[in-house]
Amino acid sequence: MAAVRVLHCVAGLAHGGYESLIMNLYRCIDRDAVQFDFVSSFPGVYESEIEALGGVIHRIPFITQKGPFVYTHALDRVLTESPRYPIVHSHMDKFSGLVMREAKKAGIPVRIAHSHNTQNEGGLAFQVVKDYYGKMVLPNATHLFACSKAAADWMFGTEAARAHIVLNGIDPERFAVSEVARASVREEFGLSDECLVFGHVGRFTPQKNHDRILDIFSVVHQKAPDSTLLLAGTGPLLDEMRQKTARLGLVDCVHFLGSREDVPRLLQGMDVFLFPSLHEGLPVTLIEAQASGLPVTAASTITSEVCVTPLVRQLSLEDSNERWADTALEQAVQNRPVRTSPRAQIAAAGYDIRQTAGWLTNFYLGLTHPND
Repeated sequence: MAAVRVLHCVAGLAHGGYESLIMNLYRCIDRDAVQFDFVSSFPGVYESEIEALGGVIHRIPFITQKGPFVYTHALDRVLTESPRYPIVHSHMDKFSGLVMREAKKAGIPVRIAHSHNTQNEGGLAFQVVKDYYGKMVLPNATHLFACSKAAADWMFGTEAARAHIVLNGIDPERFAVSEVARASVREEFGLSDECLVFGHVGRFTPQKNHDRILDIFSVVHQKAPDSTLLLAGTGPLLDEMRQKTARLGLVDCVHFLGSREDVPRLLQGMDVFLFPSLHEGLPVTLIEAQASGLPVTAASTITSEVCVTPLVRQLSLEDSNERWADTALEQAVQNRPVRTSPRAQIAAAGYDIRQTAGWLTNFYLGLTHPND
């Protein structure tokens, strides 16, 4: 029996939360039974791996590049190609309404809308457009997925209760505590073992609130001069954050790492993960940090569903930078001598990607081969 081909609709294939989830699933899923293909507009680091795993990437211009009509026409072409996809799985938040509508028109029997966030991004006009397409989700989707209850409530409203919560799982083995990895990160950046290392992994966008990260670290550095900040990621606000770092006089102790393939290793070199995001669905990076035994100082705007170990301390964004700095420093000092990987807790909470991949395989096959 040929593998069921599932068409995943995404904006791009760069490093990011939902992209990481999809790739974690793709690596673990039974590809003899289920194969992933993609509709994607923006190139990214995962493309070569997808193709090596047998996936097909359909590249079409994004809605914001050439408008919704060009995007719709290109999407329709993919959806009506032969052989038809039996399942379309969209990860584009409220833009999924457009995908669901076109998939329904094309006669795709299984149409999954997957919520990965709790708030629209972009300016007012962009949000109005998103809300317009968001109204098309429920009339056209056959199944609803979300990464958390909060993400389901935001995207599906009164129908949130029928959404399947698909946890943003990881491979806990990749994040096991490693003194060797810790030492290699410290050596790479010329840091002593006594240096307190704060860090963040995420795109430089307003949502991730790098502006606040730098403000908090500025206070941290005043209190603990032998401290460093590692920022992994790229994005539209990167240059602005570099300029702010210079204004704060922190150029020598803030490292901008760009896009990295070795996030599990980088986490080993850190002492605290700073995460003052304005909003999130369920950030997989916080699950990764906890699996690494790394304390997290996070905003209370993030759903408490992500707090699966005592390593996470949540503060209000209304709290002062001083309080954030004091909390992060306390966590760094307390956790340093006793760092362990809470793999059993991660798995018990349902965040082992192998569990999720097994469930998703059965879900897909149950919809396409109900009598097998």
